[in-house]
Amino acid sequence: MSLKVNAKNDEKMDWRYRVFDSLSFPTLILKPNKVIISANRIFLETFHMCLENVVGKACHEIFFESKEPCPEDLCPLLKVLTNKSGQSVLRMRSVGDGEDIWEDRVFSPILGDDGEIIYIMESIRDVTRVKKLEKALLEAKEFLEKIIFSSPSAIMAADRKGNVLLMNKAAEELFGYTIEEIVKEKTVESIYPPGEAKKIMRALRDESYGGKGKLPVRKAKIINAKNEEVHVEMTAAIIYEGVREIATMGIYNDLTEKLEVERKLRETRAQLAQSEKMASLGQLAAGIAHEINNPLTGILFNASMAAETLEKDDANLEKMNFIIEDVNRCKEIVKNLLVYSRQVTSSKILVQIEDVVNNSLNLIHDQRLFGNIIIDKDLSKETILINVDKNQITQVLINLIMNACAAMDGEGVLTLRTYRDKAERKAYLEVEDNGCGIAEENLSKIFDPFFTTKEQGKGTGLGLSTSYGLIKENGGSIYVKKTDPAGTTFCVELPLFVPDESHLFEQGRDAEKNE
Repeated sequence: MSLKVNAKNDEKMDWRYRVFDSLSFPTLILKPNKVIISANRIFLETFHMCLENVVGKACHEIFFESKEPCPEDLCPLLKVLTNKSGQSVLRMRSVGDGEDIWEDRVFSPILGDDGEIIYIMESIRDVTRVKKLEKALLEAKEFLEKIIFSSPSAIMAADRKGNVLLMNKAAEELFGYTIEEIVKEKTVESIYPPGEAKKIMRALRDESYGGKGKLPVRKAKIINAKNEEVHVEMTAAIIYEGVREIATMGIYNDLTEKLEVERKLRETRAQLAQSEKMASLGQLAAGIAHEINNPLTGILFNASMAAETLEKDDANLEKMNFIIEDVNRCKEIVKNLLVYSRQVTSSKILVQIEDVVNNSLNLIHDQRLFGNIIIDKDLSKETILINVDKNQITQVLINLIMNACAAMDGEGVLTLRTYRDKAERKAYLEVEDNGCGIAEENLSKIFDPFFTTKEQGKGTGLGLSTSYGLIKENGGSIYVKKTDPAGTTFCVELPLFVPDESHLFEQGRDAEKNE
């Protein structure tokens, strides 16, 4: 190949030199020993040089102002000479104002007729803008990853086959898998209940449901590593490349705590409504009891006097005794109404809750009530003191025990449990049975006066309502802790007696003075 070195002195310029000089990238022609024999116009303009100052110098003298050649591991010329094939290298070069310029240098061999390299063409392409874009893109990617991986919401992405591609820390905690475990063992479909993943995908592809490829916030269930169902709030989207679906992503928020708060709020509202209802009923019951009590006393007095005047064989004596018995029954109901409406005085003493349990069991004289029932006393080993009216609490416990025995129909396990929460200053007494449970529709009515599910004549419906009033009288609360077809647990919550430590300190100091 013939190449003109200095076109200015040659009137017959070779057309190949014209092509070389018109290249859009700065280009040099080098000998195999790295000496420059020519440079094109754009090179001279770009580097602000004239041809006479370039020709005859080695490339490292021009670019790095060094007499020493570049290290062989950094210079691709050796590979070009060895392999007789093109090579490229990416170099960063600093310019005068301190700015770094990135250059992509391509080395192409020019072969002679014998197939040996006679020249090497070095083209220089400024890729600074591309590198800056790459850097900006990388920084944006890293920033986006930081947002995703630091998000408190669980984020997961998967390909079209359901293979997980990305999962942040919150998702690992929610699902109970590491990204390595879920990639190896699971697909997205397996983290939902059966059929749920397909339902979500149908909704995502439905244009009428939030727009195609988008899923508005909705409640769902996921299956964690412990095979537990977890309620979540989620949104999802399809990731497109043009019009082609390439992946899906979902954002999840655990609703466990929120649902628990909502449940407790519903219970609190229900208890408040129950308290208001019971207060109103209590006032009504008190008024009725006082109005009925006086005529009942008169009836009982006159019936008793009349019975005393009758002979033992008088046919009317049995009828009179029936009247007296029914009046006494009515007076007992009135008494219970007064207890329920807190119209009776109480006498509080300091007592161990364990003694109340044992005393209540001893006072149930009809042992036939228990039948084949096993009594399990799960009593706390700690000393639990309560300041209550012992007789009233005993009455409540006896009533709960009798109801539990009736629910089990004479066969099952009756558990009496005590424990305390010292921090909250609460003492607890639970009565648990494995009977038939309480129907959901009856739960809101069990403490109402005269409400009973027993057969007519077998209950007045005042047992639980009276118990409610007695527990309130002693500063506590009573409620159904659990009920289902496997049994019911009633919980009595009472103030825990905690000795006044400052008072004990004063006593100790007085004792020291006396000494």
